[in-house]
Amino acid sequence: MPTEHQNKPVEFTPAMREDYTILVPMMLPIHFEMIVQILRESGYRAELLRTTGRRLVDEGLKNVHNDTCYPALLVIGQMIDALKSGQYDVNKTALLITQTGGGCRASNYIYLLRKALRQSGFPQVPVISINFTDLAGGTGFKITPKMLIKIVYAMIYGDMLMWLRNQCKPYELKKGQTDKVVDRWIKIMNRQFSSGKFLRVGHNYREILEDFAAIERHREKKIKVGIVGEIYMKYAPLGNNDLENFLIKEGAQPVVSGVLDFCLYCLKNGIIDYKLYGGTKGGKTIKTLSLRYCQHWQNQMIRAIKKHGEFTAPTPFAELEAAVDGFIGKGAKMGEGWLLTAEMLELIQSGVNNVVCTQPFGCLPNHIIAKGMMRKIKNKYPQANIVAVDYDPSATPINQENRLKLMLSNARLTEEFGAAPAAGKPKPILDKTEPAAAIPAERDQRETVTL
Repeated sequence: MPTEHQNKPVEFTPAMREDYTILVPMMLPIHFEMIVQILRESGYRAELLRTTGRRLVDEGLKNVHNDTCYPALLVIGQMIDALKSGQYDVNKTALLITQTGGGCRASNYIYLLRKALRQSGFPQVPVISINFTDLAGGTGFKITPKMLIKIVYAMIYGDMLMWLRNQCKPYELKKGQTDKVVDRWIKIMNRQFSSGKFLRVGHNYREILEDFAAIERHREKKIKVGIVGEIYMKYAPLGNNDLENFLIKEGAQPVVSGVLDFCLYCLKNGIIDYKLYGGTKGGKTIKTLSLRYCQHWQNQMIRAIKKHGEFTAPTPFAELEAAVDGFIGKGAKMGEGWLLTAEMLELIQSGVNNVVCTQPFGCLPNHIIAKGMMRKIKNKYPQANIVAVDYDPSATPINQENRLKLMLSNARLTEEFGAAPAAGKPKPILDKTEPAAAIPAERDQRETVTL
C-alpha cells in the first residue's frame, strides 16, 4: 500500500532553496541558457538538461502512456533519466516545468510527472510548475518582478540571436562560425544579467548585428522553409529531431519566429477573453500594459535589424495578429490557437511559401488550427507548400525526413518551373523542347503538398 508520503506531492520549500539542484528540461537552446543563468543569479541552483537520444523516449514510455502528449513524454523521460543517471543527489533535487495552463493534454504535465516520480521510486522529489496563471512553484520558489523583467529580456535577446543564426548558418563559409557567435553572445548576456548592462538594449543590438554581419557567407540563393507548430515541437531539437539543422543540411534556410510572439499571444488572449466573456477590468489593464511593454521591445529589435540593413527583420506581433482576419476567429485559442494559423499566413505573405507544421500525434488543437486550416490557406495562396509532420514515440525519423524531403523537392520544382497556378486556372505550358513526361505527374505541386 502506498504511504501517505508517497501520495502527497512534495512542495519546494524555502529551506530547499540553498542546497537543492533544480533541473530544467531543454526546450529553447538559446533562450534557456540565459533563463537558467537568471535563476542562478536569483539564488537558485539551476541546471539545464541537455541530454538527447532514444533512451529518453524509452524512459518516457515506461512512465507515460504512448497516446499521451509527446512533449510530456519527452520532458518526463528526460527528467527521470537524469534522476537515474547517478549525477544528482535525488534527496536534494527538484524538477521545474513550464505550463501554459490551456485546455489541452499539456495541462496534465505536473500530474503525469508526479505519478512518474512515484512509479520510478522518487516520491521525495518536488516539482515546481511555472505557468501563466500562477507564477509560484511552491512557497520556496517565486518569480519576482526583477526576475520576470530579466526573463522578458532573455526572450527578446534569445529571439534575436535565433533569428540571425538562421540567416547566417545556412550560408557560412567556415563551418561552426555562426554557432561560435551565438555561444559568445549567450556568455556576454549571462554576464550582463548579473550587472544590469542588459538594459543597454540599443547598444547590444548594434553589437550583435555587427558580429553576425562579420560572419563570412556566400550569397547562394536557398529555399526558405518556415517552421510552425506546437510550441515544444517547434523549438525543441529533442522533440523535432533537430529540424532546423536538418533543413540546413538539406540546403534550405529555416525561418522560425520568436517565442515572444507566443507570450504576446497569451497576453492578447486575456484581453480577448475579457471582450468575449467578461472579467475584471484590473486584469485586463495589467494584460494590456504588459502587452504594450513587450511589443515595445520587440518593435525596437525589429527597427534595429531594419536600420542595420544586412538582415531580414521579423514581423511585428500586431501584423501577425491582423493576418488571421477572415481566416479564423481569435476565440480559437486552445493550444497555439489562432497564432499558429497566423504564423503560416505571415510566412506565405512574406514570400516563405514552404512551411513545416510540427505537431504531436493526436494533438487535437493543432489538427484543427493547423491541418484544418491548410485547405483554406491554399485556396487563397495556391503557391503554399505546407507539410504537417506528426511526432510520437513510434514515428521513425526516416519517415519524417522523407516527408520533409518531398516538400523540399516540390519547392525546388516550383522554383524551377514557376509558381503553382492559381485555383481554377490551367497549368502553364512547359517548354516544348522538354518532354512533359520528364516531370512525373505525382510531383504536381497542388497534389503532393496536401498530406
